[in-house]
Amino acid sequence: MSLSQEERNAIVAYRVEKARGALDEIRKVMPLEVWGMIANRMYYALYYAVSALLTKDSHPVNTHKGALSLVNQYYVKTGVLTKDDGHLFGQVFSFRQGSDYDDFIDATKEDVEQLFPKVEAFVEKLIGLTEDKS
Repeated sequence: MSLSQEERNAIVAYRVEKARGALDEIRKVMPLEVWGMIANRMYYALYYAVSALLTKDSHPVNTHKGALSLVNQYYVKTGVLTKDDGHLFGQVFSFRQGSDYDDFIDATKEDVEQLFPKVEAFVEKLIGLTEDKS
């Protein structure tokens, strides 16, 4: 199914809003020290921003692993994003997976404090790429 430009723009705007909302949630709950939840929200902030960019550029994404693959294919390999950006997305994906699903793997304060500033900057970079520069 093909989206009209108006539909595509609405989806991109919604996902950008969700990405920024996830970052706001993190800032609000950081003092509560719920590191697993924060790991989850960091990943989703990135995922929403990535899916906004993919949607803007007409690259349908159906799975989380698919989003990782498409980011590497369309943005890292072409130089739009750096290899470090691609690595960060993969790292946060794995971090969230482990924290949410693996026994005896818990996110820690140190993990979150090290990753959050990078995630925050990357989300804003991705959002910048969704904005029409014309």
